Amino acid sequence: MFQKAKNLDTAFRQLRFNMLCVVIVSFSLCGLTIYKSFDMAKTVQGKIYVLANGQAIKALATDRKQNLIVQAKSHIKNFHKAFFTLAPDEQQIQSTINEALYLADNSAKKQYDNLRESNYYVGLVSGNVNTKVFIDSVSVNNTADPISFIFYGKQEITRPTSLVLRSLVTTGTLREVEQSDNNPHGFLIEKWKILDNKDLEIKNR
Repeated sequence: MFQKAKNLDTAFRQLRFNMLCVVIVSFSLCGLTIYKSFDMAKTVQGKIYVLANGQAIKALATDRKQNLIVQAKSHIKNFHKAFFTLAPDEQQIQSTINEALYLADNSAKKQYDNLRESNYYVGLVSGNVNTKVFIDSVSVNNTADPISFIFYGKQEITRPTSLVLRSLVTTGTLREVEQSDNNPHGFLIEKWKILDNKDLEIKNR
């Protein structure tokens, strides 16, 4: 009788141990599954698919601070390209100037107004003049507050009878703003001014 009771007690302990092992393994598997699910979700959220020419191209999302300098330089380049690359067409001039003015504050608007009042844009259209900007380098100092920059480039002015190459050095500061369709990098150029814009070379055509 006692032997049977002892066997039952041993069997019960064995069963309880087995059940405890099953519960521990089950909870471990559940925990591992949850961890892997969150890890996979985090990895997927870090991937962006950009649609280009009908094809989905995978890009990686990164923290803004990790590529602040790259985005700042791209913003500055985009502004100068839009502001200085002009064709003898009123609609094109207005379109590209508007694009540039979304990227800068009133300091760029004042420069535009001064050029317009001096009939600079009228002269481009009436004289069939094209202007284009070539970028040499952009120096960005993100240790200062606000972020400051110096743009180095050249401006090519193509007239019917001549080709003029001018230096183009500008400076300004950057303020971080909300990103938008018109301002994808989320910066605003402030206190923008032209430091140097003198003729370097003049060729006859």
